[in-house]
Amino acid sequence: QVQLVESGGGLVQAGGSLRLSCAASGSISSIIFMGWYRQNLGKQRELVAVISSGGSTNYGDSVKGRFTISRDNAKNTVLLQMNSLKPEDTAVYYCNALAGRPDGRVYWGQGTQVTVSS
Repeated sequence: QVQLVESGGGLVQAGGSLRLSCAASGSISSIIFMGWYRQNLGKQRELVAVISSGGSTNYGDSVKGRFTISRDNAKNTVLLQMNSLKPEDTAVYYCNALAGRPDGRVYWGQGTQVTVSS
């Protein structure tokens, strides 16, 4: 089992920055990917950024060049630095972890609201 707790959401003006943090606990040695997804009401959850245990990253097209994902293995934490925020970045942001075998499950945090005002 893996538990994920997000923090760092809030309200910011367009052009501003926020940093989200996700702390993992439990069977953390089994985690092979961690990342962030976001969702607005009535829309599908979409990829924001993911990072592998080896440090490889992948970003959603809408955030490339503005957001940076990083991983602090010593603290079992994943960070999402969000710069040049736009109103369309407004969403609930969810931390995500994929456990390797034999677990193989996907875990989600409770979500944190990010609101960008114009």
